Amino acid sequence: MAHIKRGDTVVVTKGREKGKQGKVKRVLLKKDRVEIEKVMMLKKHTKASQKDPQGGIKDIEGTVAMSNVSLWCESCSAAVRSKASVDDAGNKQRVCVKCDTTFPNPGM
Repeated sequence: MAHIKRGDTVVVTKGREKGKQGKVKRVLLKKDRVEIEKVMMLKKHTKASQKDPQGGIKDIEGTVAMSNVSLWCESCSAAVRSKASVDDAGNKQRVCVKCDTTFPNPGM
């Protein structure tokens, strides 16, 4: 199970994009990678076609290894680890290790 879900706010902890933060657009579980908004921007050269008659160079978002990102805790204002805990109703939820606040479930 991944510690990052779609819709989470994360911060990049390693690599050339270190320190940047954004929302997770999609999670690639088989490749252990995440796509984050406005992070790891790549240039894609497209040929002119009927769908895109202009063609040209487009900016697309690349993926970052899941091990190189951490969850962003709003109450701590820091990149933190998360742990799993069970509430009184028996629901499993993610909790900040430092301040014990629960991370919202991004129901996307």
